Parts: sequence; structure tokens; C-alpha cells
Amino acid sequence: MANDERIALFIDGANLYATAKTLGFDIDYKKLLKEFQTRGRLIRAFYYTALVEDQEYSSIRPLIDWLDYNGFSVVTKPTKEFVDSLGRRKVKGNMDIELAVDAMEMAGFIDHMILFSGDGDFRSLVEAVQRRGVRVSVVSTVTTHPPMVADELRRQADEFIDLLALAQKVGREQTERSQRPMGERRPMPVGPASHPLDDPDN
Repeated sequence: MANDERIALFIDGANLYATAKTLGFDIDYKKLLKEFQTRGRLIRAFYYTALVEDQEYSSIRPLIDWLDYNGFSVVTKPTKEFVDSLGRRKVKGNMDIELAVDAMEMAGFIDHMILFSGDGDFRSLVEAVQRRGVRVSVVSTVTTHPPMVADELRRQADEFIDLLALAQKVGREQTERSQRPMGERRPMPVGPASHPLDDPDN
């Protein structure tokens, strides 16, 4: 891979969190940034997550603040509450549209898009970005049962990178949680929508 290749990262925060947790480690975002800076010219690293607005303290806030000050472009929006057909209160926080719009806008300025998500809804986006001449890598995992990545998304990508293969380079053990600087702490889910499988739109 050419070192002058222009790269952009698009991180579906809830999806990546769920995938890493399932694999038994936490993402060290400082290491993640360094890893992809060695793979080319990193133009932008986007991180997408929904936030629960009315909570006095959100466990994800320290991470968001840290990312914001350390080279990531953080994109957030408030979650929405709704009641499902069984009368259960649910929290919805889908960031797919925001990610797709940014990806299409960046497509003319990058050579390689790296999507951290296994959500099959992104297949059409990947195809559209590819039509603009951009290579697309998808980062998720097939080592879990069932796999965390949708088959149609994995097939559409130019390259599939299993997150488990990156664990030594971008991860830290979950047991290290108490030893971390506050700003690098990995959040607990903000609600049902923090896990991609709980989102009614997926």
C-alpha cells in the first residue's frame, strides 16, 4: 500500500464498541489512530455516536471529549425515545445518514475509505463510494457466532479486515479499565441503541 495514499476512517461508534466487547477487548483510540497513520496519509478520522441528552452524566462523555481533542472529528446527535409495539420504552440513536453524507462528501478527496462497522445498511454506501474510484475496507469480525458483519457488506468491500487481527495493535484488555486515563476510558452503552442489533432500523 502506497504511503501517500489518502485515507479516511469512518467509525460507527456503537457498532465498533459492540464488536470489540464481543471479542473481549477495548479499543485504544490513540493506538488506532497511530496504526492507520502508518498505512498512508490520514486525512480525517470520523467517530459517530448518539448521546442521551437528558442524563446528568453520560459515561460516553469522557471518551467523546478525549477524541475531540486528539485528532478525531466527532459527530453526535441526541437519541430519541419511543415505545415499541409491546409497550417497551426504547432508545434510538442511528447515525447511518450522518456517516453516509460525510463519506460521499469526502469521496473526492481520498483514495481509501476505512469503515468500522458491520451494518449491512452500509452496502449501498460502499458501492457508491467505490463508483467514485475510492477503495473501501470494512473492519468488523467473522470470528463470532453469528458474525458481527453482514455478509453483503463484507462481499461489497474491496478488503475485509477482521478486528481480531488488529487487536494487538489497537486494543487493550478489558481488565485494564481501572488503570486508564479518564479521557481514554471506553464507555458503557448509553441505552439499547448502543448495540447495533437493538436498533429498529437495522
